Amino acid sequence: MADQTNVSSDLIWEICRPNNAYLVKRKSGGGCQFSKDPLNLTNKHSRKYAGFVNTKAVGVLPAEKGGVTMITKKTKHQNRPAANRHEVTFAGNKSGPKVYRGIVNYTAKQNYRADLRREVVARASAIRESSKPKKETPERKMRGAKARNVASTEET
Repeated sequence: MADQTNVSSDLIWEICRPNNAYLVKRKSGGGCQFSKDPLNLTNKHSRKYAGFVNTKAVGVLPAEKGGVTMITKKTKHQNRPAANRHEVTFAGNKSGPKVYRGIVNYTAKQNYRADLRREVVARASAIRESSKPKKETPERKMRGAKARNVASTEET
């Protein structure tokens, strides 16, 4: 039994391009079209980034404790959506460059699309940055003549 689909991904894209479950259309902003596909790295509605169309696709999702989960689409089980994904989780306690190197090495060794490596690392970096707690900005200290005036009034 063949694991390949009988329909090309270009034909699937032409059929699904105007309407699909992941498409988000906005009239504001010049009629922009975005995608909610978890395998779409830039959230742009385009053939290059559409994960449900391409046979090899990569997605990045947040994991617990500041980690990152990378999802790759297997080419073997294209007709079985539950079985055609592989997940790799990178812990949040690892340094950023180690995580990014691991993502690049995994996608390169598995012969995934080289044109998406920069987007995968950018998405992982943005997810890690957003999961960090925000620091409160300290109060600004007065300097110069204003600080001397305030200090002299407090002493008396």
